[in-house]
Amino acid sequence: MTTLPLGKPIPTPTRYSPGLLCPVDRRENRVACRVDDRFHGYDAWHAREASFITRRGLPVVGLLKIVYPAASPFLVESKSLKLYLHSLNMTPLGDDPAEGIEQFTRVVRADLERVLQAPVAARFFADAPGHRPFDFDDHAILEQMPDVARASFAGRPPSLLAASLPAGDVKVGSHLLRGKCKITGQPDWGSIFIRVKGDRLPSPVALARYIVSLRDEFHFHEEICEMVYQQLHDVLAPDILSVTCLYTRRGGIDICPARASDPAHLPPRLGNPGILTRDTFRQ
Repeated sequence: MTTLPLGKPIPTPTRYSPGLLCPVDRRENRVACRVDDRFHGYDAWHAREASFITRRGLPVVGLLKIVYPAASPFLVESKSLKLYLHSLNMTPLGDDPAEGIEQFTRVVRADLERVLQAPVAARFFADAPGHRPFDFDDHAILEQMPDVARASFAGRPPSLLAASLPAGDVKVGSHLLRGKCKITGQPDWGSIFIRVKGDRLPSPVALARYIVSLRDEFHFHEEICEMVYQQLHDVLAPDILSVTCLYTRRGGIDICPARASDPAHLPPRLGNPGILTRDTFRQ
């Protein structure tokens, strides 16, 4: 693995430093965890500490939404992205905010495309839109279901994904997602949204137990999403499957990976760089 800045004291950069961006090879975890890449998907990032100054010295601040494909050979390590964006804080761009935003976005996109070796879409939001849509309003929250609230979560059941429901189309979510950073061991909190359509469906209790069982997994956010997708796919062989993880922000950045059996079943608004979607209550 590339030497990463995670867990290391690194001073805040004061000059534009594209060399700070650290790629992480996606193949390493996919091979180690037997995750194939026969899915479609993207990673959507929201960086809330995006800033630069105009050539007249006026600071411009906003939120930068970044979207790039899961098919990219690499993902970008989050702390390196944070440091890289901080290196642009005192960089003069444009004679006015509008021109500076265009230049800032173009520079970030080009630097990320070089590191990720894939196309990158980005949009700088200088203020929040009045309406923010959400792709998962039709997903029932598992822990709010009476059967799940009364279930025992002690121990690890031998079959977390035992099929116990008739064929159908299930859309559920949970705010109980937690893993651990594979470098620092610190907890990563988030929400997960799953759609399964097919002849074999897990019960809400079995699915909730499975999500809770991930609490001590040591992986990056994108890797957790792919592992869940792969395990559901292998056990259930569904006709339609989608898994999206909306992680709580760390260092001003949240990471939201989405994977699906077909591009048509990916959350459309989250994957659109021009749309700022509604946060979950813990983002």
